[in-house]
Amino acid sequence: MASPSSGPSGNVMLAIVEKKTNPLDIYRPLRNYVVINYSEREAQNVEDDLQTLKQFRSDVERGGAGESLSVRRDLLQNYYKALCAVESRFPISPDKDHVSNVSFVWFDAFKSKQKATQQNIHLEKAAVLFNLGAVHSQMGLSFDRSAVEGRKQASHSFIAAAGAFAYLRDNVSMKASVGTSTTLDISVECVGMLERLMLAQAQECVYENTIAKGSSHGVCAKISRQAGLFYEEALAALTTASLSQHFEKAWIAHVQLKAALFYAEACYRYGLELHDKDEIAEEIARLKSGLNALSEAKKSSPRGASQQILDSVNKLEASMNSNMERAIKENDRVYLMRVPPASSLKPLPSFSMVKPLVMDEVLDASKDKMFASLVPDSSAKALSRYTEMLDNVIRTQAENLQQGSELARVRLKDMDLPDSILALEGNFSLPAALKEDVEAVQICGGPIGLEGELQQLKDLRRVNHEMLVEIEEQLQKESTEDLQFRNQFGTKWTRPQSSTLTKNLKDRLNKFAANLKQASESDARIERSVRENAALMSILDRHPIESALPTLARPMMSLDQNEDAVVGALKQSLRQLESLGAQRAGLEDMLKEMKRKDDILPKLMSSAGSYEDLFRKEISKYDQICGEIAKNLDAQEQLLLNIQAQNDEFSAIFNLEDYKASREKAYRQIEIAIAKFREIKQNVNEGLKFYVTLQ
Repeated sequence: MASPSSGPSGNVMLAIVEKKTNPLDIYRPLRNYVVINYSEREAQNVEDDLQTLKQFRSDVERGGAGESLSVRRDLLQNYYKALCAVESRFPISPDKDHVSNVSFVWFDAFKSKQKATQQNIHLEKAAVLFNLGAVHSQMGLSFDRSAVEGRKQASHSFIAAAGAFAYLRDNVSMKASVGTSTTLDISVECVGMLERLMLAQAQECVYENTIAKGSSHGVCAKISRQAGLFYEEALAALTTASLSQHFEKAWIAHVQLKAALFYAEACYRYGLELHDKDEIAEEIARLKSGLNALSEAKKSSPRGASQQILDSVNKLEASMNSNMERAIKENDRVYLMRVPPASSLKPLPSFSMVKPLVMDEVLDASKDKMFASLVPDSSAKALSRYTEMLDNVIRTQAENLQQGSELARVRLKDMDLPDSILALEGNFSLPAALKEDVEAVQICGGPIGLEGELQQLKDLRRVNHEMLVEIEEQLQKESTEDLQFRNQFGTKWTRPQSSTLTKNLKDRLNKFAANLKQASESDARIERSVRENAALMSILDRHPIESALPTLARPMMSLDQNEDAVVGALKQSLRQLESLGAQRAGLEDMLKEMKRKDDILPKLMSSAGSYEDLFRKEISKYDQICGEIAKNLDAQEQLLLNIQAQNDEFSAIFNLEDYKASREKAYRQIEIAIAKFREIKQNVNEGLKFYVTLQ
């Protein structure tokens, strides 16, 4: 134990000395391993990390000489996290394929001649955690416990020390204690005892502040009793066969007297509360029980206890004897109560104000980047496995979200929502595909525009006919001239006869004339079709086209005038459904963002436990959002049932089936009109193309 330190009551507390080690070259073996198993270039990449690790080890070997306790604490924490990075990348063992030329040597903190030598990193990690707890305990003793703030700081340090020893016990002790070369100070039993001792001293600091604040006797009794219980647990561990011969007698005497002192202190404070309540008989019994505990501890505890503790025991003993004499006199003269035997008393109430500091975050190496570029094959495979598990979760939830949205869409379509509500408000619209077809018709002029195109046909037909007549006249003129000159000059007119020269032209001309006649007949049919279907197609000239649709009107007569309430409830439910849909979109985005940020490779690299346990823990991060998705889908299902019932009532009131039938009839009329328009339009376009080509 370190130099004793006492508080205002004169009570001494204990600190733990650090374990010692031998110098070790950890740099060269690790660098060689990187060169052999990765490359020289990779070794150069991690050179800074290797140098940092080397410096950490060197600083730890010095044992804190010339360093402040806070600097020493930070060093040990950083070195431990570095060791976690080393453990996942550098297999240290006697195996020839591993880092086999590194042996860690550590001496027992309480029996300095005993040492452990192991070729694995577990001993190194255990020793560092032990020393971290020891440094925290020394920090606790370093504060001035004569002041409230000093006692608070001391309590926090002892809590941190308890956390370090608890972390050592739960995570490393068993691994470091395997084999024949080990020391008792890092065993589960020993560090468990040290954890209880540190908690006892932390609770003692709280008790000292409670007394200083002038808290009630009952509160003081509970806090004192818990301090005693912590000391009793430490004493029980100290007196086991495995530890009883490992510690100095002064340790056992110290802890035994402290356990008795705080039990008696609780009896004393509880007795004061009983006296205030005139429960004199139990007060006497409690005081006797506390005095017996002090007397027994003084007799049975080994020699070597601090004089300050003995003084505190004697002082408390005197106060308790004084109170008991007073209580006995009052009972004999006034209350005449029977004093219950100690065996009949209930256990004193206790209240713990401290618990070990959780060290998981403090010692979490996953956020450190040391040796980050070295990824062993096992870690890469583990990452792939986790990614596969995560992708399965994301895929399943994405499918659930998509199915939820599709289900809502289909169910609403089956109920003709929200179209029927929009129709009632005059905000209805054609189905998207049909509306696009109507807009296409209107963009190209619509049925009204056909009149202009028919006029174009007439004009082109006239032009072509005029050209045909002109050519016929030219040919006829040429034929007349040929006959005239032939009669005039006789045999001197040697040019071939006109009928021979122009035969091909006349044949083509006759063909063009026939085509033109046929085209004229087609034009007549088109004009007739336009006239016959003008009424049908006129619907396509309506702007907006929705004005051609039937309207959903309120009933002419109503018995209970609740139409507005029914419509309002249905619209409210639809808004809620829309809100659930927006929430699903947000949940999907959140899920994708969580996956994007989910990088567990550092945790895989620093994990010394089961990958499957780590996977379960990491995947559980998504439990909350998966639960929210399930909750959203359940809420939607219930809401859709409500909407179905509301829509049934709405349909009955507004005679929705008749409206839907007339609306579908209007849709069909528009579709037929579009088809007829397209047919005529195509015929017109073909006619225009024919005349242009013929011309």
